[in-house]
Amino acid sequence: MNWLLLIIAGFFEVGFATCLGKARVAEGSATIWWMAGFFLCLGISMYLLYLATRTLPIGTAYAVWTGIGAAGTVIVGIILFKEPTEFWRMFFLFTLIASIIGLKVFSR
Repeated sequence: MNWLLLIIAGFFEVGFATCLGKARVAEGSATIWWMAGFFLCLGISMYLLYLATRTLPIGTAYAVWTGIGAAGTVIVGIILFKEPTEFWRMFFLFTLIASIIGLKVFSR
């Protein structure tokens, strides 16, 4: 169950990074709404990370949480913000994802 909480926390990390990116390009009152989404996702993400670390090792949980956030944010950046998809960028993204899976597989 705590691994599921950790994964959901990682998705909310992607959410707060996405809201931050959208707030950067928004105008007028839309900026306020994107920032509200940022703070909401940030709070949920941190709380779920806290819950997950009650039984998971902090180092593993934090690495998985940031890894999901980083990988997810890169994917969202490619899709929503038209960021580049060069070979080396994709290579290291897949390396990051493989590392997250490895931490899950070899954690007790």
